This record gives sequence, structure tokens and C-alpha cells, in this order.
Amino acid sequence: MDSVDRLRAEWEREAPELDVAPIAVAGRITRIAALLDARAEAALADAGLTRGEFDVLCALRRAGRALRAAEVSTITAASPAAITKRADTLVRAGLVARGIPHRDRRGVLLELTAEGRAAVDRLMPEHLAREAAALGGLDPAEATALAALLSRVLVRVEGGGS
Repeated sequence: MDSVDRLRAEWEREAPELDVAPIAVAGRITRIAALLDARAEAALADAGLTRGEFDVLCALRRAGRALRAAEVSTITAASPAAITKRADTLVRAGLVARGIPHRDRRGVLLELTAEGRAAVDRLMPEHLAREAAALGGLDPAEATALAALLSRVLVRVEGGGS
């Protein structure tokens, strides 16, 4: 019995008229995400970063080019104000540089510095190892099936479905 089973049992005892079946999936997704985020936050704190700052660095690393702050906001699903704050911190740390687009002087470009790229390249394998460890109880076929099912749910939720 895991924490979600206990939660469901409590709801079933206290409010038996509620259909708490969705908690079996959604509750576990939420709980797993919270635990993985907490572990990532702790590991990144050792490197002097927050999860949000690491997300900005990773967005820039994956893009392989400078991005407008607004693009980083869209990619990371963080508010423009949050991106500005994170960028300020990352610039002070020497991990990101700010620039002005040449053709269109509106907005700000954010670009990884060599130190920023090295930080992502050092930290990302550790991040992936934590995630792989969380999935360690699944064989490859189970992990593939779970990913496919979760993808269907994510597509529905991202598309505004219930």
C-alpha cells in the first residue's frame, strides 16, 4: 500500500459518495512529480541553482542558440517575470549572457556562456540518473507502455481536455 492508496482509503471512509478512482493515477503522477522535483531541487542546490534556473539553462542548451526571453518563457511555462528574475541570477553567476537582437531590437536574447553549457553538461546526466532510478522497478517494455499511456493523458491535458 502506497501513500495514494492510503489517501484513497481515507476519502472512501470519509466521503463514500465521491468517486476517487482518478486519484489512483492523477494522485500518483502528482506525488511522483513532487518527490522527483524535491530530489532535483536538493541536488541542484548543491550546484547553486534552483530547478527553475536549471530549466532555463536546459532550454538554452537544447535550443543550441540564443533565445528571446519570451521564447524561454513559453518553453519552460514560466512567467516572463520569473524568467527575468532567473536570467538576472544566471547572468550574475556567469552562466548566461544577455544580448539585443540585431534585426529587431525589441526583447532580450539569452545565451549560454561556456560555463553555463558546462554546468548543464555536468548536471543533466545526474538528473537523468535520478529519473532512471525512479523507473528502476520497471522493465523496458513496462517503461515504454507507461510513457505511451502518460503521453495520451498529457496530450489531452495540454489540449485543454478535462
